Amino acid sequence: MSKIKPLVAIVGRPNVGKSTLFNRIIEDRKSIVDSVPGVTRDRVYEDAEWAGRKFSLIDTGGYMPYSDDKIDKATRAQANVAVEEADLLLFVVDVRDSITGIDRDVAQILRKSNKPMFLVVNKCDNQKYIDDTYEFYELGLGEPFPVSAINGRGVGDLLDMVIEKLPVELYYEDEKRLNMAIIGKPNAGKSSLTNALLGIEKSIVTDIPGTTRDAIDTDLDYDGQEITLIDTAGLRKKKKVDDGVEFYSTVRANKSIQRCDVTVLVIDAYQGFTRQDANIVNTVIRYRKGLIIAYNKWDLINGDVNTAQDYFDRTVGLYSQLKYYPFIFISAKNGRRIRNVLDLAIEIFNERKKTVPTKELNKYFEKIIERTPPPAEKGRYIKIKYISQVHTAPPVFVFFSNFPKSIGENYRRFLEGKLRDEFGFNGVPISMRFRKK
Repeated sequence: MSKIKPLVAIVGRPNVGKSTLFNRIIEDRKSIVDSVPGVTRDRVYEDAEWAGRKFSLIDTGGYMPYSDDKIDKATRAQANVAVEEADLLLFVVDVRDSITGIDRDVAQILRKSNKPMFLVVNKCDNQKYIDDTYEFYELGLGEPFPVSAINGRGVGDLLDMVIEKLPVELYYEDEKRLNMAIIGKPNAGKSSLTNALLGIEKSIVTDIPGTTRDAIDTDLDYDGQEITLIDTAGLRKKKKVDDGVEFYSTVRANKSIQRCDVTVLVIDAYQGFTRQDANIVNTVIRYRKGLIIAYNKWDLINGDVNTAQDYFDRTVGLYSQLKYYPFIFISAKNGRRIRNVLDLAIEIFNERKKTVPTKELNKYFEKIIERTPPPAEKGRYIKIKYISQVHTAPPVFVFFSNFPKSIGENYRRFLEGKLRDEFGFNGVPISMRFRKK
């Protein structure tokens, strides 16, 4: 079952405490917090949860509506993207600065979005400042909501209101249908790959408008397997978003990843594996989706029989976990190895649903652990007594031990490698949990 979480965007002018509020909500110091205006330039995108409700949260940079500064323009473009994609907005102002001209300008822009929003008056550390929040009624955005992000005052009450206004998570439940997302940086060849895949199979069932604007989900049948292509190529149809285009693609890709079973990460072979590609991989693995690495434009690469291996080695050298995921070298332009993309996706789709019997797991690992036991910690002998798979799609394995917290990261990676050596799960993130027996 795939799902997509509602999206909340934090917006406002620089230095009002947006990142502090973001960190308070996600209970982490993910965003950089500094007293210098404009520190948050790249958007931060994280999952959050309150009272059992899950949602995604975006921390935007300081909004400067009319500045011609290059960085301000890029930040404004990215904030506009966040506002457009969000289901709900948190407009943050600073009670100690009263209402500024920029606050009025931002309020006017946000009103035009017609999105549900809360006017959050930050830095209300005591009753005096709470009393001062009434002047913010002048912005015409309803009741001001006083909080102190730095110490948490009022944030819980704010979140209670937020989850009441959020739409429910959208679920896509069809165990037989493969939902495949084609993702990657702009100009990597996502549209070309989508068109090539549709061109090889003529039994297209229907075109269904996707849940994200401008995206089209296309159903097709490939050798008896029902497949929905979640195409993020609608990015090309969007009007130019200046320097915010990278963030825009990240938001779109995140939504597509949540909805899919298998992702195809399209990489421009000429550019190679980049930091943005690594960020996308992180998101795919975090959501425990299947993954194929597709190096596109292979027709432009001059090489010999070892070139593909060199690309694999370089990529794994940059991101070691990718050794467990299949690489394919394609040319969407001339159709090279296009069918293999679908074949791999179906293989990974089935791997995600695979179940390993408990008896087989314990019989195999009994010998492995006896030969290479966990390193002792502080004189304590660590035993792994029992192993079981407790979930599929994605697969989750539980290792029961006398001292589960003492099992180090290196040994956990060792166990994952052995698990994959014997039982496969090629292209599939594996969750391994360690509990006390």
